[in-house]
Amino acid sequence: MNTKIAPDIDTYIASFPPAVQKQLNLMRATIKKVAPAATETIKYAIPTFVLNGNLVHFAAYTNHIGFYPAPVGIEAFEDELSVYKQGKGSVQFPIDEPLPLDLVKKIVEYRVKQQELQTKKSPSAPGAKRRS
Repeated sequence: MNTKIAPDIDTYIASFPPAVQKQLNLMRATIKKVAPAATETIKYAIPTFVLNGNLVHFAAYTNHIGFYPAPVGIEAFEDELSVYKQGKGSVQFPIDEPLPLDLVKKIVEYRVKQQELQTKKSPSAPGAKRRS
């Protein structure tokens, strides 16, 4: 991959070798299937899905595919993710192993629900008046 920031997810994925592209496309398709209303973009120089705020991010590195479902997404699936290297809000899937797409699907489903709840709880915009 070159060091320029890709303008979109297609360009980001195309910058990797074919085997990595395949994994990134699988990750992308899995997320899109679970969260069809989410918008695709590039944030922090990596693919991001946005649904009422950042939903999940993913990225390719030399030895792993990084998946970033926010800290709540990691905490909720602590047991299933225990076999993978993790950080706060992130997990690393080894690049030479099949992606755990069923687990990714469950995590994204959880994050969609979290984002929907967050939206319902958030107050109206400042200065907005409710109609009775």
